[in-house]
Amino acid sequence: MFRNIPIVTKNLLIVNFLAFVAQLILNPSHPEQSVLADLGGLHFFMASDFHVHQFITYMFLHGGWTHIFFNMFALWMFGVVVENVWGARRFLFYYILCGVGAGIMQELAQYANYAIENLAAYQYVNIGSQQMTTDAYINLWTTIGASGAVYGILLAFGMIFPNERIFIFPLPVPIKAKWFVCGYVAIELFMALSSSGDGVAHTAHLGGMLFGFLMIRYWNKHPNSSMNRSGGQEFFDKLKRNFDRHQSSGTTRMHVEPTDPKDADRQYNVRKKLNQDEIDAILDKIRKSGYDSLTKEEKQRLFEASRNS
Repeated sequence: MFRNIPIVTKNLLIVNFLAFVAQLILNPSHPEQSVLADLGGLHFFMASDFHVHQFITYMFLHGGWTHIFFNMFALWMFGVVVENVWGARRFLFYYILCGVGAGIMQELAQYANYAIENLAAYQYVNIGSQQMTTDAYINLWTTIGASGAVYGILLAFGMIFPNERIFIFPLPVPIKAKWFVCGYVAIELFMALSSSGDGVAHTAHLGGMLFGFLMIRYWNKHPNSSMNRSGGQEFFDKLKRNFDRHQSSGTTRMHVEPTDPKDADRQYNVRKKLNQDEIDAILDKIRKSGYDSLTKEEKQRLFEASRNS
C-alpha cells in the first residue's frame, strides 16, 4: 500500500516521522522540548531565538505521538487524493504555502497578545511564583506541527470534491466534504476566540486554510499560470467538455452510413455512449491513481479525444 502513495505525500510522511524519531532520541519523555524542537520550532518574531528558516522547519516537528499520528493520518487520507489530481509540483508548493501561511497568522496572533499585555514596557514578567526576563518569556512562544499545512490540504479536498461523502467518527452517517470543511472552520474559529492556554495553535490552523483558499481562488482565476500546468480538476473538466463537443459534432473514429436514418441515429447514440463511458473511466483512473497510471493506449485515447477540440 505504501508504494501506491504519490511521491510528495510519501516523502512528507517519511520526513515528518524521521524528524519525530530524532526528537524522541533527544528527549524521549518530552519531544516538544528537545533541542531540535527549540532550534526548528517557530519562535515569536520579536524573540531572540527567532530565525526565518523556522517558517519551514516548524511544520516537520511535533509535540507527541497523538499530534503526529492525527496529522499524518489526515495527510495520507486527503493528500493522496489531492496530489493525484494536482500533480507533485503543484501539491508540494501548496503544502509549503499553507504551512508558511499558518506560521504567519500565528505570528500575528502572538504579536496581538504581545501588544495587549504591553510586554515591551517590562523587563521581567512573573510566571506563577517564578520571575523571568521578558525575552526568555516570549522565547517560550514556540509553534511546531504540520497542522496548518494539513488543514490546507483538507480545504483543498473539500473544494475539489465538495459533494464527496466521507465517514467521520463519531458521526453515524457520511457527510459531504464541503460541510465537513465548513464545520472544521467553525470549530477552529470558535476555539481561537474562546480558548486560551490550551496549547493548540488554532489561529495557525485557520491561517493554513485561509492561504490555501486564496491560492486555489487564484489558480481558478488564472488557469494558464505555470503552477497550474501540472494538472488539476479544471483540466479534466475541460477535457471532458471538449470531448462532449467533439462527439456532438458527429465526428467519430469510425463512420458508417446506414440506409435507415433511424438506424443511423441508434448507431450514433451507441457509439457516443461507448466513447463517453471510455473517457469517463480514464478520467476516473487519473483522479484516483494519477496520469502515470494510464496505459499507452489510454493516453492515446485521451489525446485523440482532445486533439480536435
